[in-house]
Amino acid sequence: MIIIQEVSKQFKDRKTYVTALKHISFDVKKGEVVGLLGENGAGKTTLLRSIATLITPSSGSISVDGYDSIKQASEVKKRIGVLFGGETGLYDRLTAKENLEYFAVLYGMSRHEKKVRIEELAVMFGMKDYLNRKVGAFSKGMRQKVAISRALIHNPGIILFDEPTTGLDITSSNIFRQLIHELKAKGKTIIFSSHIMEEVQMLCDSVVMVHKGEVVYKGDLEGLYHEEASRDLNYIFMSKLVRGKSHVS
Repeated sequence: MIIIQEVSKQFKDRKTYVTALKHISFDVKKGEVVGLLGENGAGKTTLLRSIATLITPSSGSISVDGYDSIKQASEVKKRIGVLFGGETGLYDRLTAKENLEYFAVLYGMSRHEKKVRIEELAVMFGMKDYLNRKVGAFSKGMRQKVAISRALIHNPGIILFDEPTTGLDITSSNIFRQLIHELKAKGKTIIFSSHIMEEVQMLCDSVVMVHKGEVVYKGDLEGLYHEEASRDLNYIFMSKLVRGKSHVS
């Protein structure tokens, strides 16, 4: 369970303050897959970073699995896996396997756990052929698969993905989508941002739409389709942005 209550965030830009998030509130249930939608600069990444304890909100609170994201950040970090856009968090001079081993050690995994988990992820993402090659020479898609594996190495209960299929080819994107289904079946809680509406419709139970730092819709997809009398998520999304904050369930 993730509980976000009245979260706001301001950044100082020279002598002025820029508001990235404005009194955002919503809950994510255990085992729910939530799509985070919004145009560039809407506040999606700031919100995900706040949940992941990488940014401290200016006001409001975030609870992750019962732990306060500010007061108990170390406990929150143990329970989440994160991947933010192009920031893979990988070390170019290490091989894919060495990168995964390094992060496994950080999470306190045993040698056996580490070995089994890396083998599972290598098979899942088709990385066995280049597992022992240095990441610095990898293509964007190869790096992205290793980065997703890094986020999942400790088998977290809560997973945050920011544009997770960026740079992936069709086959790898389909593997990732199948992974989301499998993670959901295991009771994982997932929030991911995406500009690919078909991906959101295929994978998500509900959506959170953010516009200029505010939530303009939070609810299940079927309820949204009924409310808008349409199943065209692209159209609904653009319409919501034009109308602004009208309904948050």
